[in-house]
Amino acid sequence: MHNCQVICGDATVCMREIEASSVDLVIADPPYNLGKDYGNNKDLKAWHEYEQFTQDWLAEALRIMKPTASIYVFMGVRFISRLFAIMEERFHLEFNGWITWHYTQGMGRKNGFSPRHEDILFFTKSSTYKFNLDSVRVPQKYFRNRNNMTGANPGDVWQFSHVHYCSAEREQHPTQKPEALMERMLRASTDEGDLVVDPFVGSGTTCRVASALNRRCIGIDLNPDYAAMSRERIGKPFDMFDSIDPRMNRTPRDLPNTEYKADVEDASITTPALFNDW
Repeated sequence: MHNCQVICGDATVCMREIEASSVDLVIADPPYNLGKDYGNNKDLKAWHEYEQFTQDWLAEALRIMKPTASIYVFMGVRFISRLFAIMEERFHLEFNGWITWHYTQGMGRKNGFSPRHEDILFFTKSSTYKFNLDSVRVPQKYFRNRNNMTGANPGDVWQFSHVHYCSAEREQHPTQKPEALMERMLRASTDEGDLVVDPFVGSGTTCRVASALNRRCIGIDLNPDYAAMSRERIGKPFDMFDSIDPRMNRTPRDLPNTEYKADVEDASITTPALFNDW
């Protein structure tokens, strides 16, 4: 289902063309201002200029968001605390969560600890918002009386592998994000048919996942090569996502009888509720 549009242009300018209060979710992976080369531009501004850039695109994102909309923003460690303050104090968004994306492979260091995570800020436009917990639950590790056996809340530490440079799914983009990362945000914060905007669409991951999940999506990128890459990627056949939370493959196991019995006694029942309908 190709229900996504990719626009080449400046994010702040392009979002001005989107109708106010029409968007259900914004997923933004802006440049981190670390000097990375994006082909037709280099991610290197004076920090006061970068802060103004951030406020400009956030103001437009806020304008197009519905009152019930959510926003997820990726950010590097050098600016994330300032970004948090801008979103909460300057724009009065409602803080929901600080998500840590943990990965096992990354840049090595000899004089310090090697970075193995990125951060994602999760805010909502108001205290009334959409969150589909049942759509993102992960299998429980054990059968036990006190667990919700439809699955557990995935928590705010997410483990997804990078899309490795030798992977068949890898695009020619320096900051490509794994599809399952976007899948979790989209499933949690939107329903089918909802509209998603990614102001810095890059390799097109958000649009590809949105299309696979029957969401509408508008992706924006300043680089015409990346915009073309995103359009091509959306049109490719979809088989499965390029990554997965490793917990999704586990099968709940029985606890030892002594522990299970203690659970039942603590709940003051004689027949585990889990088995009542079996």
